[in-house]
Amino acid sequence: MSGAIVAFSSMAIAGRAISFELDTFEIMMYRSFIGVVIIVSFATAFGRWDEVTTRSLHIHAVRNLFHYTGQNLWFWSLTLIPLAQVFALEFTSPIWVTLLAPLILREKLTRTRALAALLGFIGILIVARPGATPLSPGVLAAAASAIGFAGSILFTKLLTRTERTLCILFWLTVMQSGFGIVMAGYDGDIALPSAQSVPWLVLIGIAGVVAHLCVTSALSVAPAAIVAPLDFARLPVIAVIGAVWYGESIDVFVLVGAAVIFGANYLNIWNERRGVTKQLQ
Repeated sequence: MSGAIVAFSSMAIAGRAISFELDTFEIMMYRSFIGVVIIVSFATAFGRWDEVTTRSLHIHAVRNLFHYTGQNLWFWSLTLIPLAQVFALEFTSPIWVTLLAPLILREKLTRTRALAALLGFIGILIVARPGATPLSPGVLAAAASAIGFAGSILFTKLLTRTERTLCILFWLTVMQSGFGIVMAGYDGDIALPSAQSVPWLVLIGIAGVVAHLCVTSALSVAPAAIVAPLDFARLPVIAVIGAVWYGESIDVFVLVGAAVIFGANYLNIWNERRGVTKQLQ
């Protein structure tokens, strides 16, 4: 998950850098095009096309619809509110994952997992402080993106039971390229990136593939309720980036909320490790 943290943080910086020129649908379209080139080149170079199957297309479609929606809302919110606030609101996704995993993945919702989710939610409320500031479109978009990401995580975990990582990433880039063409071109006007924006788009495309490779690999070896909270480490990272790069302030609420979130994360991981230890004894 450390690779995913770096990749997602890079996407946030790049997404904000080109938002003045391209809308979120265009950013997602070009990002997916770059992803297709990367995945196709990799599969061809290493002769791994046999890993790409069509047996779970319906699950791929649901997974990518969730992710495409969440990612668009995420990119949009980056242009409206501070980075730390975007990430803090996005981090409600592990709560949705923990609570919905029993329904979709048949993973058990233990009391400890429920408590960890509650503590994580409290920490996010401390950081975001809803009610203390106006409920802006950026806040709503960032909060809604969490639902999309949670759905993506859950259905990715479901796919890892039968599909290889390359297959999941292939259909991610191909399907979202199709979504991107439709959504970016619905008004008949698709903007071409300038020479200044191309490097940022390449960074977004590469970071997107790397992030999903890391997340998918993690989900293939660990429960969804454990993988998702590990992503909380992005909060202090992006808070520092926001402060240094964009002059965004870091207040005590961000620090206290982050401490609560990490406490919830540690509780969840400790409980899972204890369970594994008992099974091995």
